Amino acid sequence: MGKPNNQDKTTRRNDQAHDQDFVRANGHAGEKDNRPFSINCEWDIKQTQQFSDDGTNTYFWRAHTVTVLMIMLCVLVYVGVFEKPHRDHEYNTKRGLIACIAVFLLFGVTQIRDGPFNTQVAFWRLILCLSVIYELALIFLLFQTTDDARQLLKYLDEDLGKSLPEQSYGEDCRLYTPGDPRGPFHNFLEKCDVFLPAHFFGWWAKALILRDYWLLTVISVLFEVLEYSLEHQLPNFSECWWDHWVMDVIVCNGFGAYLGMKTCEYLGNKPYHWRGLWNIPSYSGKFKRVAEQFTPYSWTSYNWKATTSLTRWLAVCGITALFLTAELNLFYLKFILWIPPPHFIMQARMALYLGMGAVALNETYRYMDDPTCKRFGQQAWVVAAIVATEILICVKFGWDTLSIPFPFHVSAFWILFVSIWFIWTVWNFWPSIIGVR
Repeated sequence: MGKPNNQDKTTRRNDQAHDQDFVRANGHAGEKDNRPFSINCEWDIKQTQQFSDDGTNTYFWRAHTVTVLMIMLCVLVYVGVFEKPHRDHEYNTKRGLIACIAVFLLFGVTQIRDGPFNTQVAFWRLILCLSVIYELALIFLLFQTTDDARQLLKYLDEDLGKSLPEQSYGEDCRLYTPGDPRGPFHNFLEKCDVFLPAHFFGWWAKALILRDYWLLTVISVLFEVLEYSLEHQLPNFSECWWDHWVMDVIVCNGFGAYLGMKTCEYLGNKPYHWRGLWNIPSYSGKFKRVAEQFTPYSWTSYNWKATTSLTRWLAVCGITALFLTAELNLFYLKFILWIPPPHFIMQARMALYLGMGAVALNETYRYMDDPTCKRFGQQAWVVAAIVATEILICVKFGWDTLSIPFPFHVSAFWILFVSIWFIWTVWNFWPSIIGVR
């Protein structure tokens, strides 16, 4: 028998090491994880993914703390030593506030504890910092009067602070109007505006956040029911039946959620193999690696298991209620603070909610599902505070709107709904309620 070739030995060792690097999404199964970073929350208890990471701490993974500090200090030195002072008080105030926010964001992006997602770490730190700034702005707004709060928004846009006309979308629900100068299908075509693709994309993103068909369907249907129930307070909730159930629930919500769940299936089944940029020999591989930096590090398929215990049932119901409340807050804030629907403030709020909602739901799911997780996530904490503060602003500034009495049929429906929910909860979880196992 001939002597084994040294190159063959090296190849076999590399293959064995590569095989050992296929790990579960929460780290090496049965082995100590010696990589220079850890996967905090992206873990999967249902299936083993094809996953590997060579542990290279590349440019994309470094915080660049000293570089950021030096650049920031250079800018401050220029402003403090070389720049000529401006005499405009309003200009200096705005610029000073922007500088304070920028310094806080730089500190957060480089120093705050990592969240659950291990790619684009700086981006998710930025989302957390922006959510904290948004919460602080809401708290400041809460301490103002109604008129002062509306006028403060003029510093962001001079066109704000003006009363908006009431708008209803359910006045004429005919799909076909022959002889109308605007066209026989103008009622339908007028609803097909820029909000239609935005609505569709929003539900695609919500599917990536919630990752559950049933939860998405319940939230979609319940929100339409809430629109029916609250149209006496907010006129723009008044829509035609086909706008509610066909264009919203079926087309935008349903199709968007379906494509979102298909995206979740793809991300849950694809292999995740991470290598350092300079460990990839080809230029095409390097470009692919740069593009993959903006994709998930690993993927967790959520199984909320809402009816397995009373605690999980109440937790999932609480998540649903918080989700619906955040949606309602958007419409009440627009109405109370006189912000028109297509305004950039509301668009920025929705984009921020998508970012911080993705992290908050991941943290909440782990808090519910992982027995080793003992602390409520930082982003989930901030989201809960934001939703609560928005509710308080709506109550303080819009009490005249919120106190409009509900029609009898609306009150009767919700009393019946809550009663059925309560009875089913007690009936289904009675053994755990009385302590019988």
